[in-house]
Amino acid sequence: MVLKITYFVHGTTTDNAKHLASGQADVELTELGIKHALMNKAGLPGKKFDVCFCSDLKRAVDTAKLVFEGTIPIVIDKRLREVDYGDFTQKKKDWAILDYISQSYPKGESYKDVEKRILAFLKDAAKKYEHIAIVAHQAPQLAIEVITKNQTWQQAIANDWRKKKAWKPGWDYEVKDL
Repeated sequence: MVLKITYFVHGTTTDNAKHLASGQADVELTELGIKHALMNKAGLPGKKFDVCFCSDLKRAVDTAKLVFEGTIPIVIDKRLREVDYGDFTQKKKDWAILDYISQSYPKGESYKDVEKRILAFLKDAAKKYEHIAIVAHQAPQLAIEVITKNQTWQQAIANDWRKKKAWKPGWDYEVKDL
């Protein structure tokens, strides 16, 4: 069985505007973030989704509603949350995320922890759906890159579109044989 995924990122937040790492802090979209969220609609034509899953954090929920409300069911799933930065939450992101692939952030979690929860989520989704939309954050998308493209975390981080500012309205993935 193949699960198709189209992954959308939430719009710009108040923390993004201040260059802070939100992690699991619940922050608002900015006015620009609302415009960014609506730009995700450009990734919809020609695609038929069974459901939209989103993180339970407000920025993802608000983005999901702006894009999908009234068209398909929106299901909130806590497993799609951003990595827990622990003590680094809402601090200036001046650390190397490569240091936290296997090691947890102080009082937080590691990227391998995120990978485990995303894999569990994907296994559950693959049992019920053929094509899903996901609205979430950086770490869950990197975990999907690792899982679906058989990349290492180092490769996924090095190739992250955010480094090149290469945003687009949705990234497509396929998951087979979970």
